[in-house]
Amino acid sequence: LGGGPTASGISVTPTSALKLAAVWACVRVISEDVASLPLITYRRLGRGKERALGHRIYRLLHDEPNPYMTAMGFRETLQGHLLTWGNAYANIERDDGGQPLALWPLRPDRMDSPVISEAGTLLYRYTLPSGEACWLSQHEVLHLRGLSPDGLMGYSPINQHREAIALALATEEFGARFFSNDSRPGGVLQTGKRLSTETADRLRVAWQAAHQGL
Repeated sequence: LGGGPTASGISVTPTSALKLAAVWACVRVISEDVASLPLITYRRLGRGKERALGHRIYRLLHDEPNPYMTAMGFRETLQGHLLTWGNAYANIERDDGGQPLALWPLRPDRMDSPVISEAGTLLYRYTLPSGEACWLSQHEVLHLRGLSPDGLMGYSPINQHREAIALALATEEFGARFFSNDSRPGGVLQTGKRLSTETADRLRVAWQAAHQGL
């Protein structure tokens, strides 16, 4: 999911890519707009439909997916994950009867690709903050995928375009160092004495530290 070598030498991950203003702006605008759209649970009638205000799913999706997040904040978080990692996950907390109680966002960088069990269902291996790994069944995970090659995992948009993002990050960093280090020194260094190897090496290191680029 990103982080591989690029031609510019800059490592690009879904997290580091957000340092680029264009990527940040795109992810923020799309995530906020999608999160602000109405997400209503309806009940089918003989003719037409009505809001299922009494259904517990209505509250989870429209008001409060868990005690610590608003519905808009929850959807914005998952949409941001989808736009960067290409996959978004949430743990479905259920009661003893199997009814959903809460939705908890999961970090995509801690989730392995799902595997198909002998029973033909998907199993997800998730690494907890403590470092311990746990297995979740497909009934415990809400998995949103972007464009996918196999229907199981989505492509990471950041990984697919890491060369272009790396070039932009490298250009930005080079420009910053250009103004910081004065990358266009004028004149020459000249001495009437013969420099020792040690002195020349120290001078070379100091000069490069002051004026080299990336």
